[in-house]
Amino acid sequence: MIGCVAIRRETKSTWERRSPLTPNSVRRLKNEHDLDLLVQPSARRVFSDSEYVRAGATLTTNLGEARLVLGVKEIPPEYMQYETTYVYFSHVIKGQSQNMPALSRLLELKCTLIDYEMIKDDQERRLIFFGPFAGLAGMIDTLSTLGQRLLSEGKRTPLALIEPAHAYESLDDAKAAIRRAGELIEENGLSEPIVIGIAGYGNVAKGAREIISELPSREVSPEDLPGLADSTTIPARCVHFTTFKEQHMARPVDPSTPFDLQDYYQNPERYEGIFHQHLPYLTALVNCIYWEERYPRLVRLQDVDDLWSGDRLPRLRVIGDLSCDIGGAIECTLRTTDPGNPVFVYEQTTHSAIDGIEGHGPVVLAVDFLPTELPLEASQLFSRALTPLVQPMSRADYSCSFDSLVLPAEVKRAVITHRGELTPDFRYLEAHLR
Repeated sequence: MIGCVAIRRETKSTWERRSPLTPNSVRRLKNEHDLDLLVQPSARRVFSDSEYVRAGATLTTNLGEARLVLGVKEIPPEYMQYETTYVYFSHVIKGQSQNMPALSRLLELKCTLIDYEMIKDDQERRLIFFGPFAGLAGMIDTLSTLGQRLLSEGKRTPLALIEPAHAYESLDDAKAAIRRAGELIEENGLSEPIVIGIAGYGNVAKGAREIISELPSREVSPEDLPGLADSTTIPARCVHFTTFKEQHMARPVDPSTPFDLQDYYQNPERYEGIFHQHLPYLTALVNCIYWEERYPRLVRLQDVDDLWSGDRLPRLRVIGDLSCDIGGAIECTLRTTDPGNPVFVYEQTTHSAIDGIEGHGPVVLAVDFLPTELPLEASQLFSRALTPLVQPMSRADYSCSFDSLVLPAEVKRAVITHRGELTPDFRYLEAHLR
């Protein structure tokens, strides 16, 4: 039914608590645009069922009347309905093998798939995202993990007092706890210098930097790292951090050619990875970059072998892989994790993943839906961005051809499937469906 929008119950993980629309947004859509809102009941969602009912939504397990269904994470094929438009993070644009059955089912059922990740403006900037909250939660978890790893080595630091992000009632509570740890760092110092590297400078990295700013901290450039490690006058009462950009991650294969950012994006085969040269100087690495196979990796398995094969343990204790690409930019991300069991040690001698923080290798944090650890604030930000687009998406006639489909330009560019076919920009996915 046109004008009927549903919010589905998240089914991918028992940890998922986010919602694409808050009760306040539901009330606005109903009152201002006369939309019918259906909400599947959920005991885990950060907003209660009663809040949605008070906002004017209908609570129901049956979403059959809705032609537009909003979710957050991937939808299992068995929950999909014929000729329905779905809006969620599908994670198919790289041809991810684990999500090809769902893509096939969408095509079979002649569904329309709109992916939040592809809703962008004319400058290719994403408009609807949880990015900052991946950085916020990811940095909180990385600091907590680092504190526990150092404690396992007999090194007590105030970082050990920081809990994972999901343990706090709110982001403000988490920040307050980090500030308390920072006060102890200023008062008592650290048992050893701590240097944290942030790879990337987008929305995720901004969230990570926001958390670092709650500690007594000093920013340095990547070029300063060797001197920082050798210095005997390093202030032990603050945390150092640095930001890595593309020119710190790769260099032209031809040494006579200067680094050129646009050339790197367009011709990555002309470049080789150099990130390994920074690793000996870091205590923790937080990876916030979007990565594709055609680009050099940040951390190769060989780099981990080189670090951990010597007589002395390296500085690097923790890798917070906020991108969570298995075997991707961080090659030792062997699997993803969840908030209940968030880390593993990449065991360098056996090249395997061992749950926990102890072992011969770096601890890898690879929670693949970090924003759900801060579900209230993450949902509020997301809902504010999504709400203006819900009305035009709900009124669109999805029975017509893709060429005739009337949607805002930024939304139409995000349509991956329509009426049983891949849309022109995404026909390359056919090769992954075979």
